[in-house]
Amino acid sequence: MAGIVIRPRARIFHGHDWVYASEIQKVFGEPRPGDVITMKDFRDRPLGTAIYNPQSQIVARRISRRKQKLDREFFERRISQAVELRARSGIDVNLARIIWSESDGLPGVVVDRYGDHIVLQTLTLGMYLVREVIAEVLAEQLNPRSVTLRNDSAMLAAEGIEPEITMLHGEKPEPFIVEVPTAEGGVKFEIDLLDGQKTGLYLDQLDAHAEIAKLAKGKRVLDCFCNQGGFALACAKAGAESVTAVDSSEVAIEACKRNAELNGVEINAVKHNAFDFLKHCEDQYDIVVLDPPSFTKNKKSLKNAMRGYKEIHLRGIKLLERDGVLATYCCSHHATGELFLENIVSASVDAKRSMRLLASHGQRLDHPVLPAIPETGYLKGFVLQIMPSR
Repeated sequence: MAGIVIRPRARIFHGHDWVYASEIQKVFGEPRPGDVITMKDFRDRPLGTAIYNPQSQIVARRISRRKQKLDREFFERRISQAVELRARSGIDVNLARIIWSESDGLPGVVVDRYGDHIVLQTLTLGMYLVREVIAEVLAEQLNPRSVTLRNDSAMLAAEGIEPEITMLHGEKPEPFIVEVPTAEGGVKFEIDLLDGQKTGLYLDQLDAHAEIAKLAKGKRVLDCFCNQGGFALACAKAGAESVTAVDSSEVAIEACKRNAELNGVEINAVKHNAFDFLKHCEDQYDIVVLDPPSFTKNKKSLKNAMRGYKEIHLRGIKLLERDGVLATYCCSHHATGELFLENIVSASVDAKRSMRLLASHGQRLDHPVLPAIPETGYLKGFVLQIMPSR
């Protein structure tokens, strides 16, 4: 089997599963992009098996510490293990992320399940080349009505994969309704797996939606970067006095309005740039939720990203009434929880407001985190309350 020899002090010797181009000492056997390769250390000792793509900055991603093929038996075992993990965690496997890439030993594979329908993403070349095998195993084990390949992520370019949305099993699903337990009585969402944003819902935030909803009864709520209205809908269903939802996307705002109608609640859904809305807003709120898309995709832009977070934190804090609550989230692994919390504190100092920490949030258990691979843990959130003047 073709393979690579890895230099000393590479991250793989510290538990990571990625190998960057700068960490390779030698390539042998002429492997092709997408091939399964063997890995050895600088003393010719085996380090396992990986998928290979020299077009990517991450040249190799380990799939096993032993010799392993990307065959049907491999996917049957890994997918079965992933489903069992969610079930043991108390997650409803009918509405969950079934596969979370490296966290489930399947680098680049992301699988979300919405009842009878499954969405598959293959974000690495090695996994893309066996996408039909993956879909067959998913269909066999989970018996869905459809499996949709939703390969429209910006990350595909780094792997040399063309964007693609197509059916791998069953017929094209029409938009359908799912109900999530984020507020008493459930919250309904319209899901469009082919034309909607992302793969359907932000499943990683469902627990956070439920926690913020517990604070919302009788409160005035502002949900910025609302997308389909996850926080807004949960708060409205929980009895908020009023809910305003803001997003710059027309598609997101229309989805939020349809979801509000589905749930029989009233939401003031506003199409507006959230930065500008926060800057010019003259209303006051009891709860302000800030859940923006990632402001940084790499370390180089981290400083600029933190300036962006600082701005929305400062303006969000200024909109809070006495005893008001700020719930703010960051989905970039480049910004650590400590750095993000420092950013909030800095904004509160500039706003001349003292805040107490009520809760910390992370991604749901169906997005497991491997401490040795920090990229698997990306979502962090903090809920803070304005303290009385002293």
